[in-house]
Amino acid sequence: MKKNYLFLLFLVFIAPSLLAIEIKTIDPAFWWAGMKNPELQILIHGDNVAKSDVTITSKTARLKEVVKLESPNYLILYLDVSDAQPEKFDVVLQQGKDKKVVPYELKQRKPGSSDRVGFNSSDVLYLIMPDRFANGDPSNDVVAGMKEAKVDRNEQYARHGGDFKGISNHIDYIHDLGVTAIWFNPVLENDMPEGSYHGYATTDYYKVDRRFGSNQEFVDMVDKAHAKGMKIVMDMIFNHCGSEHFFFTDRPSKDWFNYPEKYVQTSYKTTTQHDPYVSAADKKLAIDGWFVESMPDLNQRNRHVAKYLIQNSIWWIEYSGLDGIRQDTHPYADFDMMSRWCKEVTEEYPDFNIVGETWLNNNAAIAFWQKDSKLAAPRNSNLRCVMDFPLHGVMDKAFDEETTWDMGMSRIYEYLGQDFIYENPHELLIFLDNHDTSRFYRNIEQTSNLNRYKQAIAFLLTTRGIPELYYGTEILMAADKSEGDGYLRRDFPGGWGGDQVNAFNANGRTAAQNEAFDYMRKLLNWRKGNEVIAKGTLKHFAPTNGVYVYERKYNGKSVVVILSGSDSEKTIDLSFYKEVLPKNQAKDIISGNTINLNETSLTISPRSVFVLEF
Repeated sequence: MKKNYLFLLFLVFIAPSLLAIEIKTIDPAFWWAGMKNPELQILIHGDNVAKSDVTITSKTARLKEVVKLESPNYLILYLDVSDAQPEKFDVVLQQGKDKKVVPYELKQRKPGSSDRVGFNSSDVLYLIMPDRFANGDPSNDVVAGMKEAKVDRNEQYARHGGDFKGISNHIDYIHDLGVTAIWFNPVLENDMPEGSYHGYATTDYYKVDRRFGSNQEFVDMVDKAHAKGMKIVMDMIFNHCGSEHFFFTDRPSKDWFNYPEKYVQTSYKTTTQHDPYVSAADKKLAIDGWFVESMPDLNQRNRHVAKYLIQNSIWWIEYSGLDGIRQDTHPYADFDMMSRWCKEVTEEYPDFNIVGETWLNNNAAIAFWQKDSKLAAPRNSNLRCVMDFPLHGVMDKAFDEETTWDMGMSRIYEYLGQDFIYENPHELLIFLDNHDTSRFYRNIEQTSNLNRYKQAIAFLLTTRGIPELYYGTEILMAADKSEGDGYLRRDFPGGWGGDQVNAFNANGRTAAQNEAFDYMRKLLNWRKGNEVIAKGTLKHFAPTNGVYVYERKYNGKSVVVILSGSDSEKTIDLSFYKEVLPKNQAKDIISGNTINLNETSLTISPRSVFVLEF
């Protein structure tokens, strides 16, 4: 009798709770009324949720499609929000007598949200790897329950503890340097067993990594940068996610990932995207293969995957106030889906900018990926900005070599002379180094001789395109890729309590570091708001006697840059350059001196640089 009584109690009180609908994830947790795209996707993940009948109580949004996938643990809802108004309503899941009510909200958009101005050639981006810049809150270094549960600053591939508060604490430093935008390496959750510091193995697309801070702390940091007049660029990854993402550990359907049966590594031959002779086998391996085993390759041809990714990027723009996106491994994903993504973001935010990581080694391949390129016609990537990797390679050699007809500054001249291949050369992201390359400054350089460094910085900040500077370049941080990627991403000295050196302050820097910092700061702050550099035409002269000369001109104002590519003193004939020398004297921005151009010639010191403003 007692056993029967206990069984009855179980049926009445305990069994229903075991059958209760339990939702693990709902993405996105909220949306906005008044968005231009009339469709909202809501992805629900939880045990056996697909058995549910679904209704919504909204007065202005309409449930138009309920998708049940191969896995019983997913529901995908598509809502028509074309006439939706800001409101709170319920998503109701019903399984027999069991009902789960999920509150949902369509928020009011901020006024002018669609009018934001993305980064452009008036900006200079400062690239930060959040784990390696500064640790403002040691209490979040290790978060209970996360898989990588240690911090070890002596290990290059371990987490070091940098976070949003550390960056926020140094916003004034970044602003004072003179950059106008900050690009963050990925900040979304990377709950991986190891090597999660870099952020490129996303395990939650709607949450920042808790070891950096909270979503709200990220928004606060963005607001703080905006208050200083700086833009924010967020790194995103559509090609792959982390293998600990619930998409992979509990797969919605077989076609959610490419090569779902087993790990197949990409060939890394993204030439297959534009190769007129490409084989189907080569293209599939390059585009569908996994970047590495811990990063399974998402299938963007699956309409639900595509919608999820596109919508997620728009959610972050609207939620956090982003001014730009840098898309990782852009050519590794499906061309048509990525084109659609760029188009939909631009339709929502007409002046927003996206830069794709197009790591290809010739300008024809880079040009193929730029919006409206005739090389890709009739297809169109809709990608406004691409990364100029070939120029990076040219600069890495040019400032080391004695200039001859085909070396040194001649490399730059010849490369820029091919800019006709680009639809818009001003929309190229240009850089001396980043988190994946050897740092431009080298340990073997004499700290008493910064000519190579100064010439490269002057060129980067005055030529066409959108410059990017990697954190620490201003203090001569050096590392070679052969040492390991973790060393390319060394901690900024002074970002951690107890650091013996604090390079955020002048008195913590060496004389050479202060010389480099002051030089860069002067040029950056001069460049800020300078329409001649941001919008001006470019005219250049073939290097003569080892000297390279070019002009930027806009609305009757001009800047002429003179770079000596020689280790010996050179003299140039000024009459040859008279078409870009409108006056007999000009101010040299670097030295502050007035340069007399009334003579027939100008003598130039070895490896020197003039930035003459007319």
